Amino acid sequence: MNPELPDIAFFHALADAADRQTLPRFRAQGDLNIGTKPKEGFRFDPVTDADREAERAIRDLISARFPEHSIMGEEFGTTGSGPIQWILDPVDGTRPFLCGIPVWGTLIGLLLDGRATMGMMSQPFTNERFWADGRSAWRSGTQGEHRLSTRKDIRIDQAILHTTSPEPIGRHPRVHFNRLADQALMTRYGGECYAMAMLASGQIDICVEFSLQPYDIAALIPIIEQAGGRVSNLAGERPEDGGHIVACGCPRLHEAVLHILNG
Repeated sequence: MNPELPDIAFFHALADAADRQTLPRFRAQGDLNIGTKPKEGFRFDPVTDADREAERAIRDLISARFPEHSIMGEEFGTTGSGPIQWILDPVDGTRPFLCGIPVWGTLIGLLLDGRATMGMMSQPFTNERFWADGRSAWRSGTQGEHRLSTRKDIRIDQAILHTTSPEPIGRHPRVHFNRLADQALMTRYGGECYAMAMLASGQIDICVEFSLQPYDIAALIPIIEQAGGRVSNLAGERPEDGGHIVACGCPRLHEAVLHILNG
């Protein structure tokens, strides 16, 4: 018997539930409870009640509709087992969330037999959603709804490169990021998951991240791939487990980027 897969309308329902928890707490001045979690390499890794309550809201809907599905979330770990697993990051980009900068998002990914096949990123403040339905990638917002397509046939010297923060670059000298930055057209920082969505939208060409968890990337993999791009770890292998992640809008550019980063 084939497992029952959700339709994209259910992803939107999950995002709606998360938005009801995150958006009222965004730019809420002093009305946000802020804590920290231990994380290697970071003195402060924030977590808020927006993270926790959004994940609870998503989990409740999934468990009611698909009780046989497994769920992995950043805040509450893994429950269940089986061929279908939801991967949740209720607020990807808690730091910009705290700063009032709308480059955070709620990430909802779906793995079938370990491979990311569907995903959604919701940014309720800008009223945008990016999703992959298993065949194509899409974006909706104030400009309407349209299909996503990455930029192709881009040379490195014309490519826009992004990484979320320059801080990890020095901690990973075997990843030759500065060599790549020297060859790219320009390098930008601070975009979090929104930068990955912009890669799928054809605005950014290369995203490099140094230490992602599965919940940081699972929802974004199908969005990028179904828009025509490629995502892998530094060895060029499947990226669902996280770690060093390289995403490119152009698969041919991806090979060149991996060559440079690996020295």
